Amino acid sequence: MNSQETLTVDVNPPPTASTFTLRQLLTFLIPSLLGILLFLTPIVYEDKVTIGLGLLADSLKAATDDYLPAIAVTLLGVSAIIGLFASLLKPRWITGHHALNELFNLHPLWLGLRIVGALFAAMTFWQFGPEWIWSANTGGVVLNDLAPVLITFFLVAGLVLPLLTDYGLMEFVGTLVRNVFRKVFGLPGRSAIDAIASWLGSGTVGVLITAQQYQKGFYSAREAAVIATNFSVASIAFSLLITNFMRLDHLFVPFYLTVVVAGLAAAIITPRIPPLSWKKDDYVAGVGKQINEDVPQGLSLMRWGMIQAVQRANDNPSPIKVAKVGVHNVVDIWLGLLPLVMAIGTISLVIAEYTPIFNWLSYPLVPLLELLQLPEAAKAAPAILVGFADMFLPAVLGKGIESELTRFVVACVSLTQLIYMSEVGVLIIKAKLPLNLLELFVIFIIRTLITLPIIALMGQWIVG
Repeated sequence: MNSQETLTVDVNPPPTASTFTLRQLLTFLIPSLLGILLFLTPIVYEDKVTIGLGLLADSLKAATDDYLPAIAVTLLGVSAIIGLFASLLKPRWITGHHALNELFNLHPLWLGLRIVGALFAAMTFWQFGPEWIWSANTGGVVLNDLAPVLITFFLVAGLVLPLLTDYGLMEFVGTLVRNVFRKVFGLPGRSAIDAIASWLGSGTVGVLITAQQYQKGFYSAREAAVIATNFSVASIAFSLLITNFMRLDHLFVPFYLTVVVAGLAAAIITPRIPPLSWKKDDYVAGVGKQINEDVPQGLSLMRWGMIQAVQRANDNPSPIKVAKVGVHNVVDIWLGLLPLVMAIGTISLVIAEYTPIFNWLSYPLVPLLELLQLPEAAKAAPAILVGFADMFLPAVLGKGIESELTRFVVACVSLTQLIYMSEVGVLIIKAKLPLNLLELFVIFIIRTLITLPIIALMGQWIVG
């Protein structure tokens, strides 16, 4: 069969057309299958469940681990210096170039955070200044633990993400599951890809996909806000890490089942109440709505999904242009997101580690935890609330709780809260999704209040 042989459906058809070439079909199938293998296929490697993307990123991290903190300090320094130069002097070679102007000509707030992030990184790397900034539990966590993962993971993810998003796979899957996602979650079917990529890979990958789809006009403001705050779920790999850390690995299967049930409940309820219910179905100005998952009469879901997928794949820019977009994504993450993670993540961890603020804020939770008959409620309350700063902090604070039931509840809740400022929260704000810091905190509290009773009841049944 040669590349011009015809099959079923035309690449630019009226909806009832019936032909497309093998070459056009393969333009959809090959990149999409590669995307599935890298992002959506679970792999068991050295007793750890991961995905191909995670395996590549882990291999790159292992090969460069000794140098990654220094690389992070260099990237943050370059970001701050060029950002300061461009924002103050506004040279034409930057302001006249759209990508460079977006990256370096900054609002004073973002410029200030870049400078703070670079300063915190330098203080942590060379260990000078106040110890509460560069200690192992504050700046050290961000520079030595988070930054290396972000650098390697997004280097790989940024370059290969178009395989998942730009060659028709989201159109195909979205068409097949549109009815379920529309009725249950009020979302386009293509958002299923975000959830699966997060589940098997990383919550930050889900947010990155959502942000790109929003900027391209495939999600409205409401849809993007809902998906980013409800479907960027914790990965299986991270869930395994949490259960091991909190001595719950013998309960992993019922533990993860509990996370799934509570997470689904939150995803159904949270979008139907403010602030998410107040979001409008507006699309990015100048781009407009780029999606239509309605199925024309006379066509099956499978056939219409294939039409949409093949058309999307063959309308895509050349591989060279796609590669340029991928490189831009990586540079934007390294020079734009990383400084914010360093600044906001360190500040959040300092507040959690050295101030009683989270203890004070958690006082109202204590009666609720006691009502749910959880032992050591006073210890569990701050561990639950501190998840807003970083997803791993609840495990750090909750590890010393003696009650297995309470540790089970703290661990499950931490995985269903989803919004943590050291990484996902910063990415949501940096990606210009239609959410602000106050809204993120309110959604975090709402998700906590929805999932906590469900998890506590299931915990009573599972752990006893």
